[in-house]
Amino acid sequence: MKKLLLASVALMLAAPLVQAQPMNPAPTIAPAPTADEMKQPRPPRAVGIPTAVAVEAALEANRVCLGNTYKTTAMIADSAGVPIVVISNDGAAAVTQRIAMSKIQAVLKYKMSSGDVAKKAAADPAFAAELKANPLIDTARQGALAITKGSEVVGFFAVSGAPGGDKDEVCTKAGLDKVASRLK
Repeated sequence: MKKLLLASVALMLAAPLVQAQPMNPAPTIAPAPTADEMKQPRPPRAVGIPTAVAVEAALEANRVCLGNTYKTTAMIADSAGVPIVVISNDGAAAVTQRIAMSKIQAVLKYKMSSGDVAKKAAADPAFAAELKANPLIDTARQGALAITKGSEVVGFFAVSGAPGGDKDEVCTKAGLDKVASRLK
């Protein structure tokens, strides 16, 4: 019995230690482009705010939320809804990136704040069903706003991770306020 136990231990020690790489439970962006997609022309990004301004706004939004102990993600996208900046506070849940994107998609599609989309969904079951059927949105949540320069929509800004979209939206507004003078 002792020899069997020793042989088992020896085999376990000799076997290579293989650890599976953890899967990202909440990917934010689309998969890598296919070979056919790589052959297509690559147009420039749609109209959006400058990257440096987007970074500053996202950092301010996350700073305000973190000051209230909320570990959030701030996402800013261009006018086509493609992310320019995604910044997550240390400790923010990975899913906050996907939720921020769904909020941006709601603002882009319905041309109203994501909070207004959520209010409309709460009052209109057919509209709520339409959202649920859209895999880019699924659930209406407050916390995203359009970014405008004059009367032109130049992007979208969402925050996710606070305990409620109303709190996310406070942080979104704080980020926008920080850079408002450069958006005129």
